[in-house]
Amino acid sequence: MRGLPFLALALSSLFLGGCVVRAAADVVTAPVKVASKRVDLATTSQSEADEKRGREMREREEELRQFERRYDRQLEKCREGNDRACFEAKETYSEIQILLRNNPGLAASPER
Repeated sequence: MRGLPFLALALSSLFLGGCVVRAAADVVTAPVKVASKRVDLATTSQSEADEKRGREMREREEELRQFERRYDRQLEKCREGNDRACFEAKETYSEIQILLRNNPGLAASPER
């Protein structure tokens, strides 16, 4: 009967030893895991950068299309004799040229 408590103590120390080792390993690897997570959050993957670049390019293309539609309307009014529309068309054309100069990848419609 007296041997039973010693046996239980010996078995429990084996099981607890594994828990202690696992806890110690977790404590040792925790700083590495935290640093790794920070690096992942701080950096942008190539695919994320490509998606962002594509989204920005589509936004610039849409802006260019809006300028071109406005320019077409103003040019039509200018041809009908509206002097103010001629002035506005010149301003819009300048805005289109600035947009194209700042975004060389944009394709513009043929020159007018």
